Formats: sequence, structure tokens, C-alpha cells
Amino acid sequence: MILTPLAQMLEQSECVEVALSLIDDFPNHPFRVQADEDMERLIASIQESGVMVPVILRRKEEGRYQMVAGHRRCFACRQLQMEQIPAVIKDISDEEAVVWMVESNVQRTNILPSEKAKAYQMKMEALSKQGKRTDLTELDTSRHAVGKWQKETAEQVGMGSGDSGRKVQRYLRLNYLCPELLEKVDEK
Repeated sequence: MILTPLAQMLEQSECVEVALSLIDDFPNHPFRVQADEDMERLIASIQESGVMVPVILRRKEEGRYQMVAGHRRCFACRQLQMEQIPAVIKDISDEEAVVWMVESNVQRTNILPSEKAKAYQMKMEALSKQGKRTDLTELDTSRHAVGKWQKETAEQVGMGSGDSGRKVQRYLRLNYLCPELLEKVDEK
């Protein structure tokens, strides 16, 4: 299995309207959706022009969907009391969903260090599971090669956001801070 970049995910994808009531959040989503100034601008934009970029969903049981990318757009639509949202529905694995979720969010301009650290950890774990058994050893995966690329996992994780493998490793270390210290890092 080869995990593809976000741009390739949306190529040749059909967009459909999905009821907001059928969409569940991504489990352990590391990025906060805040009712701040940026959200106000997004709400105003959607109110004026509609949702210009569809959200990415994956099917769940019983006719429900899991949000992969587009949590902020979904929140804005709910604030506007809309009933449906344009969506691309993909049949993807748990690992692919994590990669897509991270890739779609690390492009944002205002990301807290704690959000990036948790997202990179999730992506690192997803890439580390790709094509090999992980139940045999408890090794540090930040230096393991990934798939055909034969690049270090940390470098692969940072490729979508322009961060080096070393910078990714530094972000990953933030996950080991106590909550009080991590909050101080987020507050700069």
C-alpha cells in the first residue's frame, strides 16, 4: 500500500451532498476548531459563496461518515445551520485517513506547536505501520525507512509541510512534555 499526497486524493473524485447530521468527527483529531476571527471569516465566506472545497469523508457503518478533512468547514456550516455539505467520500484505511487528515491541516497558517506535535505523532504511527509488522518490536520509529522511498519516516512525515526530519523529531518530543509546559509552549 502506498499512501498518496492530498492533491492526488481528490483527483477524479466525485463530489456529493452529505447531511451534516451523518458526519462524525475524526477520533483524536489533534487540531482545535475554534470560534475565533479566522472562523468568523470562514463563516462569512461560506455564507456569501458557499463551500468552495468539499470535505473529505470516509464511510462508517450504518450509513454514517467519518470526517477526514474539513472540520473547520463543517463547524462553519453547522454555525450557519446548513443541513448539507459538499463532500468527497473515500474508501481508505485507518492509516490513510490519518495521513490525509494531517496533510490537509498542516497547510494552515495558525497551528499550535502541540497540535503539530500530536498530528506528526499520528502520521508517524500510520506510516510506521505501512507494510510491516509492528507487534514484534518496540523500536523508536522516527528513524525507520518508509516503503519504496527508503527515506526516514520523520523526513516523510515532514514532506507535506516543508519541515525537515529533524524538525519533525523536535515536534515529536513535545508530546512528552507535561501539560502545563506544553501549554506554555503554545503560548510562546
